[in-house]
Amino acid sequence: MEVHVYYEGDDDPDKCTARRLERFDRATLHRSMRGVPYGVVLNPHAERALSPADAEAGLETLVALDCSWESAEAASFRMNGVHRALPFLVAANPVNYGRPFRLTTAEALAAALRIFGDRAGAEDLLEPFRWGETFLTLNEEPLRRYADCADSSEVVAVQADYLADE
Repeated sequence: MEVHVYYEGDDDPDKCTARRLERFDRATLHRSMRGVPYGVVLNPHAERALSPADAEAGLETLVALDCSWESAEAASFRMNGVHRALPFLVAANPVNYGRPFRLTTAEALAAALRIFGDRAGAEDLLEPFRWGETFLTLNEEPLRRYADCADSSEVVAVQADYLADE
């Protein structure tokens, strides 16, 4: 699956995971929305949860938005594609370690690949980060359970079950 990022450049360049993904040839960055290909858009404000069915829909492109949390909602809905929200996961990056839903761009993309059943792709994507393996280990059970779902409604049910256990 091709990995693309719409990059607004409004964060600290030294901590930007999208820029590091580009530097290590793990993702293609776009500074204009016109250049972003149609695909599955990771949008934290989307109404449907990401599921393995999205990978089976024939879309071969995964797109993330790299911008400040304050501008994410407005920017994400201007993107062309099939919008999906990631289910409950916990960040492993040093800035937001342990905080739910506060994933870096790299964590979000790796989570999507893992939910799509591409464990090796997720590991490869996170290889440039010291904490990359920690993210996959920390979220191993929910990622495995989400990857076993057939569709978005099952992912939401697994998320509810997982949160009830916590």
